[in-house]
Amino acid sequence: MHPPKIQTFDPEAGTNTDSKGNPRAVDTYREHDWGLYLSRPIVGRPNAWWMETWVFPELGVCLSDWRWNPGYERDQDFYVDIAEIVREGTDGRVLRMTDLYLDLVVRTGREAELLDVDEYVAAVAEGLLGPRLAEYALDRSHAVLDALARHTYDVEAWLAGQGILLGPRAEPVRDGS
Repeated sequence: MHPPKIQTFDPEAGTNTDSKGNPRAVDTYREHDWGLYLSRPIVGRPNAWWMETWVFPELGVCLSDWRWNPGYERDQDFYVDIAEIVREGTDGRVLRMTDLYLDLVVRTGREAELLDVDEYVAAVAEGLLGPRLAEYALDRSHAVLDALARHTYDVEAWLAGQGILLGPRAEPVRDGS
């Protein structure tokens, strides 16, 4: 079992450092009161070429919408990472996200599916996730599932109920490769 994956989002540097420590260039960063929006190419994955991500520290979630390569399309509208997200640095603009193993796939208007419960249980059993974060992950995943169900599995309706509008999305740019 792997330890929790940690990544950072740094709008000033224009990077998203992945869980392996690789800084990835971000095409678009937008800072909001509720957190960050970013849009960037996917590097080194045959299944996808672009991702948009919304990072919500107060909600304990990170939403992603992927652009899939032909033949790798998935029946999902949003992927939701349950996470502890903390602000770092003197101005709090850098966000550090610790993935808490539990994820959701949202199919707008139809359902939300909780994923990776087996990884979560193994991480807790092996002491990789302490009691505080384990409880936080369960609380967040249940709260998000409940909120999505109450909003007919519509992520944008749920967030609007929290006073959050996702705003305009960036246009992904395929580099031809």
